[in-house]
Amino acid sequence: MEKKKLLVFANYFYPEVASTAQILTELCDGLKKDYVITVICSVPCYTGKIEEKYKKEKFYYEAYNGVNILRVRVKEFSKTSKKSRIFHILSYFFHSIGATFKVGKQDVVFAISQPPVLGGILGNIGRMITKGKFIYNIQDFNPEQIMAVNYSKNKWLLKFMLLFDQHTCKKASLVITVGRDMQKTLEHRFKNKKIPNNRVINNWTNESDIYPLNKDHKKVMEFKKKNNLENKFIIMYSGNLGLYYDLENLIHLFLNFKNEKEVVFALVGEGALKKKLEEIVRENHADNITFIPYQDKKDLIYSLNSADVHLVTNAKGIKGVSVPSKIYGCMATNVPILGILERGTEASQIINDSKCGVVCETGHYEEIEKKLKMILKEKDSFIKKHLTGRKYLEEHFTKDKSIKKYSEAIESVLNGDRK
Repeated sequence: MEKKKLLVFANYFYPEVASTAQILTELCDGLKKDYVITVICSVPCYTGKIEEKYKKEKFYYEAYNGVNILRVRVKEFSKTSKKSRIFHILSYFFHSIGATFKVGKQDVVFAISQPPVLGGILGNIGRMITKGKFIYNIQDFNPEQIMAVNYSKNKWLLKFMLLFDQHTCKKASLVITVGRDMQKTLEHRFKNKKIPNNRVINNWTNESDIYPLNKDHKKVMEFKKKNNLENKFIIMYSGNLGLYYDLENLIHLFLNFKNEKEVVFALVGEGALKKKLEEIVRENHADNITFIPYQDKKDLIYSLNSADVHLVTNAKGIKGVSVPSKIYGCMATNVPILGILERGTEASQIINDSKCGVVCETGHYEEIEKKLKMILKEKDSFIKKHLTGRKYLEEHFTKDKSIKKYSEAIESVLNGDRK
């Protein structure tokens, strides 16, 4: 039987380090046995810089593990410049439309909600060009996410963004959200109207790549030594140092612990706020707050396992808008989690259900400080009590379980199932 054709729009794809790039790369790898997959994505550019070999042509044809890739040229950008980011996003959007005319008829078009709103519009355009059925995977709701962090205050722009994204949801054969709270946001968007066909499928980490290691493991010790973390109690934030995680306020809170010499707050990653956060730390001479660059995927297991406690955070207003996918990697290492999250979010429910850590309400800084003091006072008992993340992840959020759900979702769309 001839395989069905699946077209995937992904701003970032292998070898990018963005969480959505890793999720989509693993998703395509898991689905390739059943579908002929073509991915339309940017040339590698997550850092903002682009290799010279990707600056000459408009399109680049490649293959990765049996998946066809059609990369489109985009503009370089600075993560601290709104203007350059907008030009970068628009170049991806318009060049991807051009690329879609090159892939022929498709059975299913799969698009994620990145770039904001335009990712969904691109999927809907792809649906019309290729005559395929359309699945819209919402990783982040926008403009709600933009509004939550006041990235833009242009009310007309935000209103039009919402109308466009609602239209995209209505045109999709299926909308997939990555959290139960996000499903409620979708339902709220269409209150008193017909709610689009939808289901929830959680993100994941590849549990065969990320798993618990002993603290004295050679590579873990090498990571600690390289980053001056030896003989420290390590509280780690690993991920994007961006706008949606309340990091600036949390850094100011961490300053209250700068005289606790046995403790280190390690922020691993890059992002738009990194320079500003580094400046705050430098001005306050906080030697126990340290910044560590992004780790290669092959080394992530060692950095994550070096932590004694992981931080999983979101800014206020992100409830029902986004789910921090870093939670799955933290759980995979079996390291306890301090969640700084709004009550009722998908991530807070996972922490509470799994008992793999404790949760504080976003913005309640006195409560967060008390929890940190409790953790530092009761280090051993706190860790012992919350060694449950790995087991819960294996029961609910493995890569294969989630990919199977995506396969079932695609088949339901191909078969015209509207349940």
